[in-house]
Amino acid sequence: MTSQELIDLIYIIVFCMGGIAFAVGPFILVYFLQPRSTRNTVGKTLQVVECGMPPIGDAWIKFSAVYYLYALMFVAFAVDILFLMPVALVYNSPGPVGDLQAFLEILIFVGILSLVIVYAWKKGVFQWQRKTYSDQ
Repeated sequence: MTSQELIDLIYIIVFCMGGIAFAVGPFILVYFLQPRSTRNTVGKTLQVVECGMPPIGDAWIKFSAVYYLYALMFVAFAVDILFLMPVALVYNSPGPVGDLQAFLEILIFVGILSLVIVYAWKKGVFQWQRKTYSDQ
């Protein structure tokens, strides 16, 4: 193994250790910073209290399908950004693909993903109906 390969291997190991530290570090930090006894556990019902307010109602309620359509739209546009960022960085570099062809490919990709908005609009996702307790 040459010295350059050893240096590259050390870089990879340090990078992986840094990734693991960023992934596990917050859990360890929260474990040491969390309060040990809260008003929730001191002579109370051991019921989960969020934001200092006692919960109202049951946690097992049905959610509307609109929430899931919002999630799908978010995923579609997250994929869009994950694709467009590297493409935008490479767009100006000279290569075997012509500029017009690369632009058309990006335009087709964004056009297909923009159909998500058209589909959601036709399905009425953007018309948020406020639900009252009597509707449940």
